[in-house]
Amino acid sequence: MHLDRTNIEMALAKLKKKEADPNDILKEVYRILKAEDEHVTNIGQNIANEKSFSTNQFVFDFLETDKIYHLNHIKKISIDYRLRFLDSKYFKGDIPQEALTKIKQLEKQHNTELKRFKIIAPSKLFKLKDKNDPLLFVPLGNGYFYFIHKWGNDLHPLRKILMWPFKNIVNLTALVFGLSYLISLLVPVSLFSKSTSGFEFWIIFFFMFKSLAAVVIFYGFAKGKNFSHAIWNSKYFNA
Repeated sequence: MHLDRTNIEMALAKLKKKEADPNDILKEVYRILKAEDEHVTNIGQNIANEKSFSTNQFVFDFLETDKIYHLNHIKKISIDYRLRFLDSKYFKGDIPQEALTKIKQLEKQHNTELKRFKIIAPSKLFKLKDKNDPLLFVPLGNGYFYFIHKWGNDLHPLRKILMWPFKNIVNLTALVFGLSYLISLLVPVSLFSKSTSGFEFWIIFFFMFKSLAAVVIFYGFAKGKNFSHAIWNSKYFNA
């Protein structure tokens, strides 16, 4: 059975299409850009302090609706696939020439200088070089981001399923509970008691659950792991 790899750009676009009306997004972005033009203040501070910069100046008529994403969509995809959404300065991989070319084209088209680039990628790409599906964005303001370029390989087709237990403690507990139950079914009750009542089975299950939970907790603390909802936009490897 062949499973196609997951294109995270397509997954993000599918989520946005399902949850948001493109016309509403375009109207909201137009409102943001218009407000920026009417209320440009503290320009000197924004230039001197990069951290205070949060938006880019775009020409509204040149924006492509299908490349505009809200932070909520990015957050959900990042949590589902255990990815991180961080400033490009934390990215340790190589930015391809094609991405740089697209940035230059956008800057020329919108007569602006783009800043505060953001990237969606697996955690490893923010520490080590790898080849998994980074996506490059720039902020539009008010929680909206404009997609520029995707490169590298697509994600493993089962990544979303494999990362499901790491989304939150409820999912992880459910996985440990289910594994404990399955392992308990494989253990012959006759090894511990001549009785065949259900009580012996639940004692074995309780022992298995405690054992697996202890291993999971030890691994989590030893490796400094955390749940996806807590690390999707964290710059710390042991957040």
